[in-house]
Amino acid sequence: MKKVTVVGLGAGELAQLSIGTYQVLKKASPLFIRTEKHPVVEELKKEGMTYQSFDAEYEKHERFEEVYRSIVNILLAELDSQQEITYAVPGHPLVAEETVQLLLKEGKARNIQIDIQGGQSFLDPMFNALKIDPIDGCQIVDGTQLKRQQLQIRQHMIICQVYDAFIASEVKLTLMDLLPDDYEVKVATAVGTTMESIITCPLYELDRVTELNNLTAVYVPPVVKDQLLYRDFQKLREVIATLRGPEGCPWDQEQTHQSLKPFLLEEAYEVLEAIDEQDDDHLVEELGDVLLQVMLHAQIGEDDGWFTIDDVIYSVTEKMIRRHPHVFSNQTAKNSAEVIVNWEEIKKKEKNGKETESVLDGIPKSMPALMKAFEIQKKAAKVGFDWDDAAPMWMKLQEEISEFFSELKIKNEEKMKKEFGDILFVFINLARYYKINPEEALHMTNQKFSSRFQAIEEELAKQGLTFAEVTLEQMDEIWEKSKEKYQ
Repeated sequence: MKKVTVVGLGAGELAQLSIGTYQVLKKASPLFIRTEKHPVVEELKKEGMTYQSFDAEYEKHERFEEVYRSIVNILLAELDSQQEITYAVPGHPLVAEETVQLLLKEGKARNIQIDIQGGQSFLDPMFNALKIDPIDGCQIVDGTQLKRQQLQIRQHMIICQVYDAFIASEVKLTLMDLLPDDYEVKVATAVGTTMESIITCPLYELDRVTELNNLTAVYVPPVVKDQLLYRDFQKLREVIATLRGPEGCPWDQEQTHQSLKPFLLEEAYEVLEAIDEQDDDHLVEELGDVLLQVMLHAQIGEDDGWFTIDDVIYSVTEKMIRRHPHVFSNQTAKNSAEVIVNWEEIKKKEKNGKETESVLDGIPKSMPALMKAFEIQKKAAKVGFDWDDAAPMWMKLQEEISEFFSELKIKNEEKMKKEFGDILFVFINLARYYKINPEEALHMTNQKFSSRFQAIEEELAKQGLTFAEVTLEQMDEIWEKSKEKYQ
């Protein structure tokens, strides 16, 4: 069986290597090392040891993933003509060493023996240099593959492989999404050696520190100030749980799913208003209020033992993946129209085995009447129950208006109400035909009326008059003037 012996060079100098590791390196032929930029390699070179390094690979490729894959490919190619090779890496082979992980996968797939020879990782000297206890919670991440969503700012955070100013800049920008620009971090280089250096600096200066090399790691202390956790989702959960808890707010404690219904609707409309205003700050605030309603409902579910916010998140995540196979699977969708067709087909499949449902099912009962009429007509139209031309719609409108006047003459209030509803329903059909959203159209008219009416109020205030002191004709004159300003 072919064999690769992977040796860890440790985190320090030659004197810190075990005798066993030193002997493996001395006997190795051929010996490959990932990088010669390491104190041990410098000393071994002085002893006349020969080796092949992969430092040149870093210049050939733009991404670290490509570098690591190339190194592994070269090592595997060497095994075509060799029975055994030795590969040396900084620190411990199983700590922050992507090439070793790739070798382990390839070894399993190709029946190659991968023998790991230890070596002290940088972690022990790092904990000692920083005087921290990892039992309090410690996260170790790769600076070359840093992702904002993986970071836990409540724990000690050690970011390794911060080789140069470019990586340090990427690390800085990622951290600044979570922490203040002046948050103090430590740049630790060559810990545990005679060259050890620890520099404290504000986050915004991280990429300006001169001592950055392949032995550099960045330490981010855990956040302890509550206010710095306000972006943290877990903190929001804690706040809501506290409000609903025994020592919380009496109002929040009393709320139920039923009692919160009006607030969710109100907050949703306020979001729409912020969107119409094109005010991002206002939109952030109102979206937060909608999220608050979601969190309150989830906390009530958790308090009652039925569900938690985790179940809510799982439900929507699973649904989005399931209903977007053109993104997460092998289906295709050329445009948004095809996306909608696929979406409806998936929904139909989800209903297989259930009782036959109406075409009109799925429209919320509590939806405002105007919006509900629009949705009812859309669903009916999908199965062909719709006019192809506007002419019969206008004729239907005249018929409904005539029926309304018939009931008006005999003052039948109940039937007047029904006939007036029929008139509105036809108007919504016409809106659909002309591709006008009736809710948006009426919203625009409401805004226009409000602006013009407020213009009357402002003009009367300028003249020191009240509504009681002017005639309808005078108000109408101001209204007509305001039309020039508010179209």
